[in-house]
Amino acid sequence: MEGLPDAAAFATKLKNTLIQYHSIEEDKWRVAKKTRDVTIWRKPSEEFNGYLFKAQGIIDGVVNDIMDHIRPGPCRLDWDSLMTSLDILENFEENCCVMRYTTAGQLWNIISPREFVDFSYTVDYNGGLLSCGISLDWSEKRAEFVRGYNHPCGWFCVPLKDNTNQSLLTGYIQTDLRGMIPQSAVDTAMASTLVNFYGDLQKAL
Repeated sequence: MEGLPDAAAFATKLKNTLIQYHSIEEDKWRVAKKTRDVTIWRKPSEEFNGYLFKAQGIIDGVVNDIMDHIRPGPCRLDWDSLMTSLDILENFEENCCVMRYTTAGQLWNIISPREFVDFSYTVDYNGGLLSCGISLDWSEKRAEFVRGYNHPCGWFCVPLKDNTNQSLLTGYIQTDLRGMIPQSAVDTAMASTLVNFYGDLQKAL
């Protein structure tokens, strides 16, 4: 398969990278946006010349339902206003797949529609689930989209200890949108998009 020699080893490395992000000390992060329900932080990425964003908020719902809405599958398109298509290109065992998805234009189309081809992996984590992904160098491109690239990213979802009907959802996102966009526009869009993501997800549940 193109660009992916060993799915199991690839998945393990990706999971370990996300767990490493999850243990970064609080003082390394700077608040990028804060609402009543969600906080977005950022720090310079070690993968590219943009930012690693961290998002965190409490969602009313149990872990499996929440993650069924986030990971690749039919639920995602029903509620995620940014995603315009999602196709599973290849399935592996152990909750691994390769997916291709497209996103709508943002910021009055200053950021034009994008296409991504990502490896995705979902695994048990700390009484909950981790769903993580990374873009692949996939040669087949479509002219109507700019090909973006997701450096290691993912979502940790664990039940609250004092209320199992609520879950703490923590995301790590570092997306290179590529194309001719000022980094400041990307940063503005990313923080707002992540806040909207939580709101849309909560409505869908």
